[in-house]
Amino acid sequence: MKVAFKTRDGEFIRPDSGFRNWVTRDGSAGPSGEGDFAAEAGRYHLYVSHACPWAHRTLIFRKLKGLEEAISVSVVHPLMPEESWVFADADNAYPGATQDHVNGAHYLYENYLKARPGFNGQVTVPVLWDKKRQTIVNNESSEIIRMFNSAFDACASSDRDFYPEALRAEIDRINKEIYVTVNNGVYMAGFATSQRAYEKAFDRLFATLDRLEQHLSKQRYLVGRQITEADWRLFTTLVRFDAVYYSHFKCNQKRLMDYPALWAYTRELYQVPGVAETVNMDHIKYHYYASHTKINPTGIVPKGPEIDFMLPHDRQRLS
Repeated sequence: MKVAFKTRDGEFIRPDSGFRNWVTRDGSAGPSGEGDFAAEAGRYHLYVSHACPWAHRTLIFRKLKGLEEAISVSVVHPLMPEESWVFADADNAYPGATQDHVNGAHYLYENYLKARPGFNGQVTVPVLWDKKRQTIVNNESSEIIRMFNSAFDACASSDRDFYPEALRAEIDRINKEIYVTVNNGVYMAGFATSQRAYEKAFDRLFATLDRLEQHLSKQRYLVGRQITEADWRLFTTLVRFDAVYYSHFKCNQKRLMDYPALWAYTRELYQVPGVAETVNMDHIKYHYYASHTKINPTGIVPKGPEIDFMLPHDRQRLS
């Protein structure tokens, strides 16, 4: 099984996630898929890449909700060969990468085939695995973070709610815009195979970043007066921007550092207790520059830039 990025008229096409079941508090069916996935401590396992912004979302929610003891995790090697994500072992060791602690797989796709024999779709991270039923629950990050936010509250050490009911409509609205033009927008630019497709994605990306800069110069967070799911979904793209997307994906109109409000906002989120330890810049840079050989044929990983997310805040904290 090989990873194949598809394009149409030069535009990158992101495949839909293939597993869309939901873990719920009582095991009832969620918004999609089938039921019988009840939230239980120790039952579920998370497969992630530290490099991937989509997987990074799930690690942040696992950390902030205090689910480390309830949901175990395995981390793939940052270098992704053609055959898809691979786990670390004695012959393929790398700091921060692990073995498959649950199924003992070498390639992540082996778990996809175990869950659905004959599977021929895109093998992606994150993956939420059910140890009890020996199958994949879900591989759509936006849905996994919703499960982590509320379904596991009985075994979470934090009752923080990043998707409060009163703000859901606005969170959904801004999530949609940011996903299309920023989260996926950097990939639309980076994986474009025509000048027209690249420039279209580039222009949409920076138009949205300019709007977000204005928005965050007037209020502290994206929605309301508290950190929400929308902030964490944007954060995982922003924290990678200057190190990877600016150069590797040719998103080079401005650096994140050139946006005063966005830069300060990103550093504030980075300093939320527990978040910094979910950011592995070594894995991020190694994966992008060494794995995407069509973009960077030499596989050389740049030593820079120096980015200090722990600098003191330089903007007035907005109330």
